[in-house]
Amino acid sequence: MYIETVPNRNSPPAILLREGWREDGKIKKRTLANLSKWPKTKIDTLRRVLRDEPLVGQDETFTITRSQPHGHVAAVLGTLKTLRLDRLIARQDCPERQRVLALIVARILHPGSKLATARGLAATNARDTLAEILGVQDSDEDDLYAAMDWLLERQPRIERTLAKRHLETGALVLYDLTSVYLEGRQCPLAGYGHARDGKRGKLQVEFGLLCDCEGRPVAVEVFAGNTADPMTVGAQIDKLRTRFGLSKVVLVGDRGMLTEARLREEVKPAGLDWIGALRAPAIRQLVEAGTVQLSLFDEQDLVEVRSEAYPGERLMVCRNPLLAEERARKREDLLHATARLLDSVVAATQRAKRRLRGKDKIGVKVGKAIGKYKMAKHFELTITEDSFSYRRKAESIAAEAALDGLYVVRTSLSEDDLTAADTVRAYKRLSTVERAFRSLKSVDLKVRPVFHYTAARVRAHVLLCMLAYYVEWHMRQRLKPLLFDDEEPGAAEAARRSVVAPARVSDSAKAKARRKRTAEGFPVHSFRTLLDDLATLCRNRVVANVAGAEPFEMLTQPTALQREALKLLGVRL
Repeated sequence: MYIETVPNRNSPPAILLREGWREDGKIKKRTLANLSKWPKTKIDTLRRVLRDEPLVGQDETFTITRSQPHGHVAAVLGTLKTLRLDRLIARQDCPERQRVLALIVARILHPGSKLATARGLAATNARDTLAEILGVQDSDEDDLYAAMDWLLERQPRIERTLAKRHLETGALVLYDLTSVYLEGRQCPLAGYGHARDGKRGKLQVEFGLLCDCEGRPVAVEVFAGNTADPMTVGAQIDKLRTRFGLSKVVLVGDRGMLTEARLREEVKPAGLDWIGALRAPAIRQLVEAGTVQLSLFDEQDLVEVRSEAYPGERLMVCRNPLLAEERARKREDLLHATARLLDSVVAATQRAKRRLRGKDKIGVKVGKAIGKYKMAKHFELTITEDSFSYRRKAESIAAEAALDGLYVVRTSLSEDDLTAADTVRAYKRLSTVERAFRSLKSVDLKVRPVFHYTAARVRAHVLLCMLAYYVEWHMRQRLKPLLFDDEEPGAAEAARRSVVAPARVSDSAKAKARRKRTAEGFPVHSFRTLLDDLATLCRNRVVANVAGAEPFEMLTQPTALQREALKLLGVRL
């Protein structure tokens, strides 16, 4: 059967329902019904049925007027709320709190300047559903700056609540410091200091991060860019004792932080226990005094000793052969690089034309060459008015090589409080703070460069980044089955020969890395690529192509991976 339109000369065409068949090699047909009086839409519907076509075309039924990424917003904002971070910031809902939440979530999803964030929240060009969910579509950059000022006033209460959640009397508290460079020269906190970012000649600020023993951030404090690391310790002790009310904790800091002077003048008078490490000159003194005998490490890599130079302390002496090899290799490379620079000075004093002459001029050139890689202690230099020569100090190099791979962890804790192995293990937990700095500075949150010009705004910016990392830290823990992260760190630790040996990953983590698939068959992701995958789950605004129809919203059907990620986070769309 089919529908045929038969034209009439002076009348509307006849619409006929006909049937056709083949008989004796000829095509015959007959009319079954006259459909001329049917409405056009009814005729078109019957024609599609007879042709085995869809009754209604997609373009003729609905129109998608807007499609916005939503899954990654739901994941981050949902996790933030399950952590009750919104109520921690402010108990009552208000526009400032909503804008702060938008800044935290945007820092994870689209790290950038506050101006870029404001543009991404604007109703006319919102890049996702974040602004609509939080009701901040009309916020401009000035509103966001005001929200930052509002947040900074609440920093003491926020940190006090986080400390109450994650710290307790006798707990390990990890502390470390880093720096970030700034754009501009107006910030009163800006200064020239140790450029950890490798941006020499850039003004910078520093900030210290307090974390619990798992690396979860609890508090952050910003310092001037030229502040020495040890000079920030006193503020953290005051914060732990006064603001957090913790009279007894174990402060863990690196060798550049918990110096002899800081321990004597601030940590010990405060009555805190601590775990730190000795610097290279102090280790050399222990070896020369016979307190540490290198022959002890022929069959073991961890030895606990006592020294009259450190009364009331335990010293855990560790030797890592792999670290020794790496230090030897690096030293040899630096020696060769320095020798090449010195050879260029020797050649300058011997060339036929425009020879380098004069002790002062030769000394300036030599000083630049010998100071570049800080290898002056290993070279003996001879400078005359018209010549220069040098030689390696074999005895100095050998003395330093004897200490390769050797480090000493020190603590005020007794053996009843913490064994030697557990003390070294606690000190190595500082790597979790370094991991936080990597995420904050380069991998995910991009705290740098800092574009703010007032001290308050810089502090608020760093606080926002710390709160964003707090959310990310918990998301990573929950999403471990889908990430390259190790789900069984306990098994990996148990497989280590000793606490001094290099860290290992579990067999399950190795299998994930090798197959690039989880045991359930899901592709393994990094944290960033998993967020990108969730972003493909969109919220669509749809309107029916019918007069007077109201628009409605429809979510993209989530994939199996997206459902699993949201399930692990405990988040509903």
